[in-house]
Amino acid sequence: MSGVLPSAVLFCCTLNQVRSPMAEGIMKRFHGSRIFVDSVGVHTGKLDPFMVEVMSEIGVDMRKHRPKTFDSLEDESFDTVIALSPHAQHKAVDLVRYMHCDLHFWNTFDPTLTEGSRDARIAAYRQVRDQLQQKILDLFPASY
Repeated sequence: MSGVLPSAVLFCCTLNQVRSPMAEGIMKRFHGSRIFVDSVGVHTGKLDPFMVEVMSEIGVDMRKHRPKTFDSLEDESFDTVIALSPHAQHKAVDLVRYMHCDLHFWNTFDPTLTEGSRDARIAAYRQVRDQLQQKILDLFPASY
């Protein structure tokens, strides 16, 4: 992308409760004052407390996030759409069929599938958060 930011980015996943809100929060942290960023899910999830916790560790407050679906999008004018799950990729392909925009597929592990201790589960969320942050900064480098 050579340092040129899109004007609007949409992140999407299956439930809009962990992966896409993380990506939205990270993108807003680095570029939110310059571009419009949103996130949606194929289905409506619920606010995930582990997601809120690991995002607060990097200074991003997600307590006010409210999961929403593709159907609730008020504006469908995005330059870049990034799908984080196969289910969301299929829905995104339909969304962008008649739009001129870049569609990316970053198949991202769903940390809610992690079982075990609280520490093991939080570690999975942190890993997803850190992977998303790296991918976002690789595609949209932060300029300080």
